[in-house]
Amino acid sequence: MTTICPTITAEEPHGYRAQVERIEPFAVRWHIDVADGEMAPRQLIGLDKLWWPGNVQVDLHVMYKNPEEHLELFIVQHPRLIIIQAEAEGDFDHWAATLHRHGIEVGVALLPETPVSLIASAIESIDHVLIFSGNLGYQGNSHADLGLLDKVAELRKLKPLLEIGWDGGVNDENARQLAEGGIDVLNVGSFIHGAHNPGAAYATLKEVIS
Repeated sequence: MTTICPTITAEEPHGYRAQVERIEPFAVRWHIDVADGEMAPRQLIGLDKLWWPGNVQVDLHVMYKNPEEHLELFIVQHPRLIIIQAEAEGDFDHWAATLHRHGIEVGVALLPETPVSLIASAIESIDHVLIFSGNLGYQGNSHADLGLLDKVAELRKLKPLLEIGWDGGVNDENARQLAEGGIDVLNVGSFIHGAHNPGAAYATLKEVIS
């Protein structure tokens, strides 16, 4: 069954808190973006400013050029899942082994132009792959390029039980097609945060994919 996962994309603590308060009443799994201003074109909230309630599962999307340099800080935060960009630098095997040793799942995000073949050799160490169709480091004004669903079949061939997520342009018009295309986790930003009633928008998406 496909999960709806609201995203949090904030540059500073005030905006972060506002987004937390918007989704906390109804969402049990969150997708939080962090960026260093190098991998993505703008810097997002610092790792030391992150917080979340104890009753939610957090997927942390790390848009850092070299996330391994901050490995200890990520471990201290201890989210359920940490997703780094396939295009990032560093020793991925060491990164994945260290996170797994601390009970944190390992994810990799693919930019639209990045082929599945780039991560094929490491697939056994990967728990989640995020197919990215958005604007890296931003929320809103994204287009869901459904042609990227071709990557789902490639990933399933490599690892049939792999969890696959989608980020970028999810709304009530394409959510069902994405779910039927094999996406397990729909990460949703502006459709929820930009709604007059975020809870109702979340419920609409759940109904669409049910």
